[in-house]
Amino acid sequence: MTTLVVVKKAGQVAMAADTLVTFGDTRLTNRFEANSKIFKVDTPDGVSLIGMAGTVAHFPVLRKAMAALPPEHLRLGSRDDVFETFIKLHPLLKESFFLQTKEDDSDPYESSQFTVVIANATGIYGLYSYREVFEFKEFWGIGSGRSFALGAMHASWDRARTAREVAMAGLNAGCEFDKNSGGSIDIFTLKLKAFS
Repeated sequence: MTTLVVVKKAGQVAMAADTLVTFGDTRLTNRFEANSKIFKVDTPDGVSLIGMAGTVAHFPVLRKAMAALPPEHLRLGSRDDVFETFIKLHPLLKESFFLQTKEDDSDPYESSQFTVVIANATGIYGLYSYREVFEFKEFWGIGSGRSFALGAMHASWDRARTAREVAMAGLNAGCEFDKNSGGSIDIFTLKLKAFS
């Protein structure tokens, strides 16, 4: 479980996450294990930040699967690009990484089992297990501390000057109140493209 946020404000996008890993009642901070929940991907569109919540097994799988895609198939510069990329990733996840695609008997589609947020110069996106893609206008959060983070980001939005400030408000609230979030905070920022 985690608190992970993405924010778009004042010409900047930010992604921030806690670094705590939990195993049942055991907490493993970054003092004992290097646990970044955010990684960078170079695409033809530029650098994207990828953040995930869920089982630790997802992190190396998604990094390796994305690296295995031909560069022309790894596009994350729009909502449709994110959808197309994850459609191309899905068979690879099943065949090469043994992804279990079933969550429930009434599933409308095979699940990719991921909750992912993406930040890059074109904006901020969220991707869920059936490859539903959302493009967020201001901010969003995932993980067990999401509710705390969303409330704090909403409360700080008007007075914060940068995406980084809003993201830190969300992460600090998630780490303060969610029992499965904590440790040091990883935060990354990118400049937004200017659109006419």
